[in-house]
Amino acid sequence: MHRHLTYLCAAVMAIAFTACGKYEKPKSSPTIGTFEMMCDDSFENIMEQEVDVFEYQYPDAHALVKYAPVAEVLDSMLNGGIRTICIPRELTQAECDRVKKRTRQTVRQQRIAVDAVALIVNHANPVQYLSVKEVAAVLSGKAKTWQDLDPSYPDKPVNILFDKAGSSMIGYMRDSLLTDTGDTLASLYGQGSVRKVIETVKADKNVIGVVGVSWLTSDLRDSAPIDSLAKDLNDESTSADMGMIDEQVKASGVKVLGIRTGTNIYKPFQQNIYNGSYPFTRSIFLATTNRGGPASGFYSFVTGYVGQKLLMKTGIMPARMHIQVVELME
Repeated sequence: MHRHLTYLCAAVMAIAFTACGKYEKPKSSPTIGTFEMMCDDSFENIMEQEVDVFEYQYPDAHALVKYAPVAEVLDSMLNGGIRTICIPRELTQAECDRVKKRTRQTVRQQRIAVDAVALIVNHANPVQYLSVKEVAAVLSGKAKTWQDLDPSYPDKPVNILFDKAGSSMIGYMRDSLLTDTGDTLASLYGQGSVRKVIETVKADKNVIGVVGVSWLTSDLRDSAPIDSLAKDLNDESTSADMGMIDEQVKASGVKVLGIRTGTNIYKPFQQNIYNGSYPFTRSIFLATTNRGGPASGFYSFVTGYVGQKLLMKTGIMPARMHIQVVELME
């Protein structure tokens, strides 16, 4: 009889735990839990804004993001334990196969946006634009002074500022402009961060800074409370004003150089990114092997309507959103 009583108690406890379990939140879901990811540090400003809005809309979901040079980010997925990354290119099939062999999970990746690489100078610098050929000459060291570009310019060295060694921005400019010529990069000056590049340009009229255009627009979190921002992003009747965003770029405190291709000059404004007329653009990819957890929810958020609208408001061009083209006034 005592034995039957033990079984009865165990059965009652099992039923009780089962009943209680019906009302407990799942430990992990697309909108619940914490996940880790790594991101190319040149995209830090846009990714931080995406994370802030995602966590506001889903208070039980949290992203722990580390920002690092692109090689470190890629290695974190290929050889480490990180399962979600953001980098300026698509993973190759060989890389996807390598990740799948290690994790037994298929890589899901998607282009989320197109970024423009902006060349910036001090407002006291007389230069208004450079040709693609001239930019290549500066990068290779063939143009060592401003007078090498134009006799009317100051006889001062042209120093190129990047964020840091190993920056994906350096790799992009090298591969875009010097690969076919056989030239190598001249001396470049890493400043430690994109923000430091901008600060140095504001203080020195003889340098050229290379930054992603989104670093020149207003941080949306500074312009409105997070709840107002989230409400605006979810309202399908509102849109991102290209003209207003481009005005922010113009008013960033630095001069954004135009780039001459043929007889035309283009700046890294959104319409020029959209129609492909601005020559220095690169894709941004989000990749993950997570399924069902908060990383999967974040992936869906960034590639969905709200995340894509947020990307457009940062000054870059979302990859999956209908764009209403407007006439730009220089």
